[in-house]
Amino acid sequence: MDNKQLEDLIVGIRSGKVSTKAALQCLKKLPFEDLGYAKVDHHRCLRNGVPEVIYCAGKTVEQVKGIVERMLPHHSNILATRADRSHFEAILAATPDCQYHEAARIVVAKPRPVIEVGRIAVVCAGTSDIPVAEEAAVTASTLGNRVDRLYDVGVAGLHRLLNSCEDLFKANVAIVIAGMEGALASVVGGLVSCPVIGVPTSVGYGASFGGIAALLSMLNSCASGVSVVNIDNGFGAGYQASLINKIAVGHDSQVHHCHKADESAACSLKKAC
Repeated sequence: MDNKQLEDLIVGIRSGKVSTKAALQCLKKLPFEDLGYAKVDHHRCLRNGVPEVIYCAGKTVEQVKGIVERMLPHHSNILATRADRSHFEAILAATPDCQYHEAARIVVAKPRPVIEVGRIAVVCAGTSDIPVAEEAAVTASTLGNRVDRLYDVGVAGLHRLLNSCEDLFKANVAIVIAGMEGALASVVGGLVSCPVIGVPTSVGYGASFGGIAALLSMLNSCASGVSVVNIDNGFGAGYQASLINKIAVGHDSQVHHCHKADESAACSLKKAC
């Protein structure tokens, strides 16, 4: 349930179009729905402005499908992250109204247009880092942010990054994805006046220790304003960047995320009840 559905419920009760019994049934399902293997948090959009995000890794295809089926009547732009082809096919069986971003390993169920605000720069060191960069970019875009992709601009050829500075300087927040020695986050942090979110990746040879070398490098950045998320956590960076960008533009994230451009939103409460 989102803000619009809750408003419709209140108006319906006030006008007498929704009975007390029907309203109670809706409110019983409001906090969460217990599926046995998962407790689907229908209340999260009211609290955070974004529906619950499904992390697919470690879940069976039937579990992912079941969660999506229970969320579909209540939400749109449902994010399913770390989804492989089998997860996508399971979601597709639940609803043909979905989109698979294969590079990002993200499925968006019931995708709807959103107004993109502000500007987030997703800066990627090398082509091998693109899957993590796309996870961040698709997450941020789905959450209603304007995203500029600046890919393959690592420190081995610094002129490539400098050639993209015009787009970089427009950003309210920059997400910097890099493996190997992870130096790009410090370089970008020294160029911009906006917050920088470093994302170390597991890309690199043996001594990179699966991204630990890049993680430590970013944590020890000499540039001010650099914060760091976990290794390969493009989703976390995209979500955090969205929060920062919305604050920068003075945007009400709850209204934006929960009021989808969906003509059927007005009758969704009746369906849910």
